[in-house]
Amino acid sequence: MKNNNIKAVGLLSGGLDSILAVKCMLEQGIDVIPLHFLMPFIRSTPDIIAHSSMKKYCDQLGLKLRVITLAQEYLDMVKAPHHGHGRNLNPCIDCKILFLREAKKVMDHEHADFIFTGEVIGQRPMSQHLWALEEIERKAGLEGLLLRPLSAKRLPATRAEKNGWINRDKLYDITGRSRKEQLRLAAQWEIDDFPNPAGGCLLTEKHFCARLSDLISHDMASLRNCELLKYGRYFRLSDSFILIVGRFQVDNDAIRCLAEENDWLLDPETVPGPTAIGIGQAGVCDINTAQAIIARYTKPDAETISIRLVKNRKETITPASPLEEHRVRALLI
Repeated sequence: MKNNNIKAVGLLSGGLDSILAVKCMLEQGIDVIPLHFLMPFIRSTPDIIAHSSMKKYCDQLGLKLRVITLAQEYLDMVKAPHHGHGRNLNPCIDCKILFLREAKKVMDHEHADFIFTGEVIGQRPMSQHLWALEEIERKAGLEGLLLRPLSAKRLPATRAEKNGWINRDKLYDITGRSRKEQLRLAAQWEIDDFPNPAGGCLLTEKHFCARLSDLISHDMASLRNCELLKYGRYFRLSDSFILIVGRFQVDNDAIRCLAEENDWLLDPETVPGPTAIGIGQAGVCDINTAQAIIARYTKPDAETISIRLVKNRKETITPASPLEEHRVRALLI
């Protein structure tokens, strides 16, 4: 039953907690507008979302999932977050603030009454302790308008509770990293299709962040270049030139798809091997090294490999000998 046409925007991460938050609101008759954000540093695409348990759950409930892509604004925030990074390059507090500011735009446009999330106190060390939750709410301009139903009984009452739109007694007091209570609620509400709690944010991964830090420090962190970091091996050949070498066919395909006309595109001419992309300003030595790296990863091994090099639609084929293994490792980030 609807609760006097009260509407709320709900942030869905794709995990169980946010799905439970949606169910909790629906149980109290709230008209839910589910919202999901896509950004550069997650393992997700519109196609993955279209087939996700989150999307299926919304469809089952007759909810239309809205997806908003945050691109350059998200990258700019990652480069210089006001509240700093976590252990790696994760700007969790500023990330939540950005999401909620965007959600507030949707709330205002749709004349919704409040926003809710699936956040749980104490579940994440940087962004889900009490001070961070209050700071995020304040900086997003949502004081009193942000409900966290899974931990609501441990937080001050929001406008939704004070105005009687939500029955506080039917909210929860979950804290910490244990998922026992969430799993109990999932069983109670017959929610059985949800992903395991695994980090989907690449900004928490040490090796990915080493490559991203290298891009940022050399002023090469464009959206396209950041997307390429998801594929293959990453080599810094000079201050102005990087090489990304595919590991698998999916990497090779992505590299070709993302390549631009002024990039260097390299691959072996007649033997199996990786596709690679060279980005930036390269000297003759850089190109020679790049071709030698490609030769190192071809099969079968040979003393000399013919490497195809394409740039600005011009193609050349030159022989290259595999670079010594210790030199390859020295250039790899």
